[in-house]
Amino acid sequence: MYKNIGLFLATALFSVTVNAQSSLQTGSWNANLHREDGKKIVFNLAIEQEKGKTKLYVVNEPEKMLVDDVRQVKDSLFINMPLFESSFRLKIISKDSLSGTWIKKGSEKTNVMPFTASSRVPFRFAAANGDAKAQVQGKWKVDFQRNGNVSPAIGNFKQEGNKVSGSILTPSGDYRFLSGIVTGDQLWISTFDGVYAMVFNATVTPDSLINGKLYSGNSPVQNWVAKKDENATLQANTNLRLKDGEDGTLNFSFKDINGKQVSILDEKYKNKVVIVQILGSWCPNCIDETAYLAEYYNKNKDRGVEVIGLAYEYTTDPQRTNYSLGKLVKRFDVKYPILVAPVKLSDPQKTEKTLPQLTEISVFPSTIILDKSGKVVSITSDFYGPGTGEYYTKYITEFEAKINKLLADK
Repeated sequence: MYKNIGLFLATALFSVTVNAQSSLQTGSWNANLHREDGKKIVFNLAIEQEKGKTKLYVVNEPEKMLVDDVRQVKDSLFINMPLFESSFRLKIISKDSLSGTWIKKGSEKTNVMPFTASSRVPFRFAAANGDAKAQVQGKWKVDFQRNGNVSPAIGNFKQEGNKVSGSILTPSGDYRFLSGIVTGDQLWISTFDGVYAMVFNATVTPDSLINGKLYSGNSPVQNWVAKKDENATLQANTNLRLKDGEDGTLNFSFKDINGKQVSILDEKYKNKVVIVQILGSWCPNCIDETAYLAEYYNKNKDRGVEVIGLAYEYTTDPQRTNYSLGKLVKRFDVKYPILVAPVKLSDPQKTEKTLPQLTEISVFPSTIILDKSGKVVSITSDFYGPGTGEYYTKYITEFEAKINKLLADK
């Protein structure tokens, strides 16, 4: 439907020129992040040669993620992911082997994990138990379990032979593109995008997924189970809303990443349908929404619709914040302003200090829609990205119908 999403989130690449002495093996590579407990977060790279350059793709079928900031110094590779505060520092061991570390900045600390990659075992998971003896195609009612608490989710998978793709949806978003296999009765799926680094394993029975384990970065292992359920649903998150007694208008003014002051009350937004995107550069689902909104805005801005992004970041350091958000703007050619909330994401008073008309912002992304009179008519936190298939299509269809109706109103 939207070609730019395919261009940037499904055909993204990173390229680095390497000399003849250190050229890397072309084809699929098996990449591994090594957890402290000995388990591995596995995903795929793909390397191709084109006009003397080595092009490396981070692959989560059907997505290939573009990484275009790569520097080689002798036998070392310094790779900055195109989105997020995420990077690799690697040594070229041989033409078919890399070793080093993955570095991801967080709100309070920087996380570092050992990394290796090899072209000798091409796919992310070996079929250790032979061909698939079970099917996971369809929808599953998922329960994640930790410390006696249960968190609901939906698994939505496709299976061809032993290959599996799809996503897992939660009340606050989705885990984007998951890819893997069923070997024997074992399901193995994983993802890596620079923030999410996950492996899901479970035993498949005719109507259940049992003994599930989720390995996410260096976080403690989380148990999960699932039941086959084509009618599985999730309770919509409706915590974000206008406070009682508010008249439905917003009043904010913040600087964008270029230092320009932008207000919702500016003349530009009068008599327009305005979409306020609540986001963060650290948020994978916000990346997918930005990819969609950037193209939607470029195609529809002449119809009387405007978009304002309002970003809540890990820090109030403008250099760090503007760098991260600038990567997002560049990647998706964002033409609408992205403002920077002058509070830390971790500030418990962040909503009161920035959008006091609303209850607490707890889900990213969230979307606020104002009609031509400047009144809030919709607040939602139910965006699901392209990895979720029909859920993404449904969201886009309903969103565009809502905007079309507001544009048609006099």
